[in-house]
Amino acid sequence: MKPSGPAIAVTLVSLLIVVGVALGVRHSYSVAVPAGATATPAPQGTPIIQGTTIGKAAFADSDTASGGRGQTVDGVECNVQEMLAKHQHVHLTLFFNGVQTALPQYIGIVMKPKNQGCLYWLHTHDATGLIHIESPEPNGAYTLGQFFAIWGQELAPDDIAGRTGEVHAYVNGMAYQGDLRAIPLAPRSEITLEVGKPVVTPPLYVFPEGL
Repeated sequence: MKPSGPAIAVTLVSLLIVVGVALGVRHSYSVAVPAGATATPAPQGTPIIQGTTIGKAAFADSDTASGGRGQTVDGVECNVQEMLAKHQHVHLTLFFNGVQTALPQYIGIVMKPKNQGCLYWLHTHDATGLIHIESPEPNGAYTLGQFFAIWGQELAPDDIAGRTGEVHAYVNGMAYQGDLRAIPLAPRSEITLEVGKPVVTPPLYVFPEGL
């Protein structure tokens, strides 16, 4: 018996649905995924803008009289040119009695007349808290203790750069209980040292692009 018009129409609709399901699965899936769902999430935190000051100024620029004066300090040399076999960055935040204090600029940079100055492998260029690691040793490992030795400041469980009291330390937002001098200067790590009270939540920063 020859199929009637309505029966043919129903059959064609069913066939189209089957074909559409078979061929449109990928399309339907792609439409269901929100735009940008696979993109890298934007970094969270306060951007570090080089050349600015983060925190309250409280220290003189450069090293203290007991810090780096061009001589080798704690195994770290001062060279007349940048050494970039290892080039990484760390951020250091200081809080004294709940007040954020700026890390001074030019730590580890010795300025002398007639361009005879030098740069230690660990140094700062500005007061943002960025520590630059520029070393001739590609696999060189450095610590916060070496940086403070170059700066010529105290780094102890009850004394940070002459500010005394109970010290709380954090590395990447996690409480650190070990030897402060042994804290590694790992790439893009965020180190926070707090003396006194109140103890505040360690801030989170976004490193400048390319650092």
